[in-house]
Amino acid sequence: MIDIRILAREADTDGRLAVVDEVVPPGFGPELHVHDTFDEAFYVLDGVLTFQVGTVITRGPTYTWIWIPRRTPHTFANRSQQPARTLVLCVPAGFERHFDRLIARAGDRPEPAVRSAAELGTHTVGPAIPDK
Repeated sequence: MIDIRILAREADTDGRLAVVDEVVPPGFGPELHVHDTFDEAFYVLDGVLTFQVGTVITRGPTYTWIWIPRRTPHTFANRSQQPARTLVLCVPAGFERHFDRLIARAGDRPEPAVRSAAELGTHTVGPAIPDK
């Protein structure tokens, strides 16, 4: 299970930025996807994540910064044996509601009723990073 804390959301930043702190367990990684309405960045605080941006797959140890412009296919995965911690920045804000949904599912609570434009503008375009 991913441990997620939303540090800044749309209401905190006049819609300009969302910041999410997440602990990514070994083996976790979403499918390759694009965001039509926002840019996304990752800053690895601890551990190692593997990133795919376009067709390039990169190992991201602690202190790695990855910037992903909107409409760029990307994903990440924890292919190590230890949890990894990353800050996720979404510019502009709105996608933090996706993280609200993940938190609700993990706690067996109701999810937010309305999807944000950022959620609606996110599309799966390929598989997750394969295990190696």
